[in-house]
Amino acid sequence: MALHQRLKPWQNVLLGILCFPLLPFYLCIYCLCFRKSKKGKDLEEGNHSSGYTENAGNVPQDTSIRLSFHNKGDARSSKKKRDINERDRNDAETRRQDDKIRSSFTNKGFQNNDEDIANVKCHQNAGFENDGKNRQMKRDRCEEVKDASGLQDTKKPKVKHSGQFGACDLSRTVVYSSNLDYPWDRSNLKSLEIDLKDFKELDRFASEVDSKGTLEQLVKELISVSKTDLEKTRAAWIWICHHIEYDVQGYKNRFAQASNANDVFRTRKGVCAGYSSLFQQMCSLSGVQCKKVSGYSKGAGYHVGKKIAGDSDHAWNMVYLEGRWHLLDSTWGAGTVDMKINKFSFSYNEFYFLTHPALFIEDHFPELGECQLLQTEVPLEIFQRSPFVYSDFYSLGMVSYQPNTGIIETVTGKVSIVIESCNDLKFLFKLGEQESPGILTLLDNGMKLDVYPQQPGQHVLNIFAQKADSEKKLQLVIEYRIDSKHIDSSMRIPKCIHNPVGPSRLTEKAGLVNPSHADPVIYTDDGLFTIHFTLKKKLYFFCSLQSDEVQMTSEMENRHVFTTEEENKVDINVCLPQAGTYVLTVFIKTDKNDNGNYKYLCNYLIICTNPAVGWPVFPLTYSNWAKHYKLVQPLEGILPANTDVSFKLYIPDADAVCFQGQKDSPLALSDSNYWEGTCSTADRQDIIVMIKNISEPNTWYYLIKYEVKTNKTK
Repeated sequence: MALHQRLKPWQNVLLGILCFPLLPFYLCIYCLCFRKSKKGKDLEEGNHSSGYTENAGNVPQDTSIRLSFHNKGDARSSKKKRDINERDRNDAETRRQDDKIRSSFTNKGFQNNDEDIANVKCHQNAGFENDGKNRQMKRDRCEEVKDASGLQDTKKPKVKHSGQFGACDLSRTVVYSSNLDYPWDRSNLKSLEIDLKDFKELDRFASEVDSKGTLEQLVKELISVSKTDLEKTRAAWIWICHHIEYDVQGYKNRFAQASNANDVFRTRKGVCAGYSSLFQQMCSLSGVQCKKVSGYSKGAGYHVGKKIAGDSDHAWNMVYLEGRWHLLDSTWGAGTVDMKINKFSFSYNEFYFLTHPALFIEDHFPELGECQLLQTEVPLEIFQRSPFVYSDFYSLGMVSYQPNTGIIETVTGKVSIVIESCNDLKFLFKLGEQESPGILTLLDNGMKLDVYPQQPGQHVLNIFAQKADSEKKLQLVIEYRIDSKHIDSSMRIPKCIHNPVGPSRLTEKAGLVNPSHADPVIYTDDGLFTIHFTLKKKLYFFCSLQSDEVQMTSEMENRHVFTTEEENKVDINVCLPQAGTYVLTVFIKTDKNDNGNYKYLCNYLIICTNPAVGWPVFPLTYSNWAKHYKLVQPLEGILPANTDVSFKLYIPDADAVCFQGQKDSPLALSDSNYWEGTCSTADRQDIIVMIKNISEPNTWYYLIKYEVKTNKTK
């Protein structure tokens, strides 16, 4: 008989009071015993519990799933012993795998720690454990999707299923690890460090395979040359991107869409749901974990500021490689669709293969935040507010943009945009269809753009770029929307301006450094200024002044700029004929005897608002005027009548200098090596300075000409 049955009621009450403080201790003992019992039961079941087992080789998907499920049941004692022995052997193998896993975490963006190893082991074993650090996906949604450009796909019934990763098999349980952190060092475009050169032969092989058999036979042929999961993934990606055509007609007729993997493989056509389904099936047949992700995209038909609502409009994939999930989009990797002519064009885009999550989020927003693969998820509001960034933005080497909001309001009639780049690029921009009212300046590591809308309202700003040494067409890289409420009427960008404006790496590359005016816009109050450059090599210059506001004759364009070149310096002197907005254009050549073949170098925007400004042209120079000659005075090409004018010139290789018609009044060489003298303008229409060289003592040459102001001279 139990002790409490032999005690009287009052004794039981007293015993209960005395034992009550020990109740927590009893509970702990009970829990420990329960856990030990449960652990023993788990050891009996071993790895035969239901869960996902990675498909090996090219075993069909349904077979691999069936093989991964076994009845739990009650095991006999002999089976327990075998399982325990097997477990001990597995423990030793697991320790060896730990060392191997640690060595695999050497790529950029991956942390080498025990937590990562635990995550990898979790995926390698049967099922994915939810240890409190992982977040289990809460649903599997197969729904209406659209293509990479917002094209509509097939519609399937929505299915909610606990423990699913995106639109994946209901028979598989995959738990997403929240400890995925892909640091971006602004140099790698991918989430896995790979060398594309290593894929050269594999890419060639996969792009040329055109199996007429079944999908299983195709996958078997593709993986016959693949050794790793990465190579299997690459082979499937390359084959799809080079053989599956986007179904434009299916996009327009949802009932004719092909989204089933076998249908897409058979017809070689599909919409984005078909691309992602086929890729998922090929990975499954290859033994690679792959999931289909539904979400929203910024593709054709998208515009900055468009609200994202309703069902998802795109589908892509996630693939599990080297212990982490990675993103890719075979629809966008295959080519582009011109909806104006309803034509798809194969145009392989490497960017969307294992794209770094920090870049993928620019135009792909999954329904499930975990599918962003970012340590800090980007909210939908941020995704909607961001600019429309195209893949070429990052493919060309650009790494950042400011502002980071796609809709910009003008401040005092102006908006400024800065793009940082790792490569030398050339840029172009358009505001609306044709206008380009802005100043684009090349920086050492990118560019700055100041835009001045000329009309109030909303304007679409498109920025294009291409590598500086490329002859290819410039690619659209980013799109903003500018909301202009106020116009800066004082800033009028001349149509004759050529962007980029001002000195840049282009002028430095040509041999001009240390500019006195680094800013592309020069504001002058008196209308007279000089731009200095240090020369790293011998150059010959030709400069002109143009304006949309001021009527400029060809003579005025050339004679309001006077260039003086020395051994290692050039001075570009400018005098404005009146107030207004001008463009100073600089041309250069390296060969003095290369007549007329000057090449464009750069230009400046010049603004003068002083109505009192009205400088005459510089004097006319003849061909004998050498670029290293220097004119000190007079700089005005039109001299007052009946006045004695002092002259001072630097002409180092002249034997004699005089005024035409006054050879008895030559200019004298001063101690400072300047030719100086005085000439009266009385009874003269012009004054011409002439020189004589030692090599030709009997020959005088015209050097420079001045006009004398008369009543008809302006």
